[in-house]
Amino acid sequence: MRASTAVLAALLAAAGALHLARPRIYEPIVPDWVPGTRRQVVVVSGAAEVLLAAALLPPRTRRLAAAAVGVFFVAVFPGNVESFRRARSRRGRVIAALRLPLQAPLVWWAVHEARRR
Repeated sequence: MRASTAVLAALLAAAGALHLARPRIYEPIVPDWVPGTRRQVVVVSGAAEVLLAAALLPPRTRRLAAAAVGVFFVAVFPGNVESFRRARSRRGRVIAALRLPLQAPLVWWAVHEARRR
């Protein structure tokens, strides 16, 4: 396994673990139009991150998992937009604004991993 794959898996696992351990942090950024309760959405997305991280590890599932990670990063982008929209402090707004353009390199990273042989 390449280091970049391991780092991507670790990033996803850490983010998923944080979603599961501290869902209240993420509940306010779940857009109103997403079905389910905010807690359910946060827990499901956290579990998905952990499962995707695990699926990146075995060679047999790596390519499909990496493609799914790219789709996942696109799917959670509205949460990042909502985070920016709902930020109350100047600091929170700046942090949320800086996160928005980071989503594109994350999607690229996942797609790049999916294309590796």
